[in-house]
Amino acid sequence: MKIRAAVLEEFAEPLVLQELDLEGPKAGEVLVRLHACGVCHTDMYSASGVDPSGYKPCVLGHEGAGVVEEVGEGVTSVAAGDHVVTLFSPQCGECVNCRSGKTNICLAIREQQGKGYLPDGTTRLKRDGEELRHFMGCSTFAEATVMPEIALAKVNPDAPLEAACLFACGLSTGLGAAMYRAQVEEGSTVVVFGLGMVGLGAVAGARLQGAERIIAVDLSEERLALARDHGATDAWVGGDGTVERVLEETGGFGADYTFEATGNVGVMRQAVESARMGWGVCCVTGVAGKGETLDVVPRYLITGRKVMGASFGGVKGREQVPQLVDRYLAGDIDVDAFVSHRISLDDVNSGFDLMHHQDGIRSVIQYV
Repeated sequence: MKIRAAVLEEFAEPLVLQELDLEGPKAGEVLVRLHACGVCHTDMYSASGVDPSGYKPCVLGHEGAGVVEEVGEGVTSVAAGDHVVTLFSPQCGECVNCRSGKTNICLAIREQQGKGYLPDGTTRLKRDGEELRHFMGCSTFAEATVMPEIALAKVNPDAPLEAACLFACGLSTGLGAAMYRAQVEEGSTVVVFGLGMVGLGAVAGARLQGAERIIAVDLSEERLALARDHGATDAWVGGDGTVERVLEETGGFGADYTFEATGNVGVMRQAVESARMGWGVCCVTGVAGKGETLDVVPRYLITGRKVMGASFGGVKGREQVPQLVDRYLAGDIDVDAFVSHRISLDDVNSGFDLMHHQDGIRSVIQYV
């Protein structure tokens, strides 16, 4: 079938809208007609050429939601007409990682996915007869995509797809970091550094977990106000004295949980140093630049702090994304407030510009 898609032709250059050929699904695969897709920082990061694992040409996009149009041989968990959220972090349920129950990082298709291919080592995208690679196993900057069955979460059809798509990456990453990875405890004190989509998700997740005090830290007054709407009890403009302020307001000990959602290694260090002596947990969700390292003074670890990372917030996609969407439908999470711009596929590059200028929280591409 013919589809329109945004192709990354050259790094640090605008994406190019082109007509491509999309082959139908093979065994274990699903054809999804996209209805909405968030423009995520990871897409911009890869398009910039800074990502050491990046490649071109390819079709970017991974924060998608749509309707199943066709399934390949052996597919049983979804059928034509089902509403689905795309998962760059699949869940096979069978690999050693999935069986362990200790992580959400599935190994089933990881190697081929990282190279831009579907599990059989080929692609379903072609341009003038030549294969074009996928991105993060998703390629949702397109009118339709073919994905592995294990990389789709079937969600409640009552959820608007422009809201559901945010659970494909940014929102679930923040919610999951607080709820599943760090497992914030009731009555605790939490500090969230950075209030983009992931940070605001962490604020909401900490609220849902019953945190008593949630301190939101950012440079934007607008985002600080939004954080209050989603559960923050305190809103601070960040800066050099943030660690000292956290310590001062926690009796000199630090916060029970800190979350970093900026990708800035200096802020990561602040998050570590703001965690409570004895049992504080610092959860890093931001992606640092190529070659950057996090400098941690060893005594912060010796005195009981724990530093962890969170890929997709520790969310097990096929199992837990539908649960999170249901919590949205129940009114526990105000997802609609995060959709700040609605754009067409033709305006995908303006979505990057809006993100670069921190204009709003999420631009969502609407296909239908």
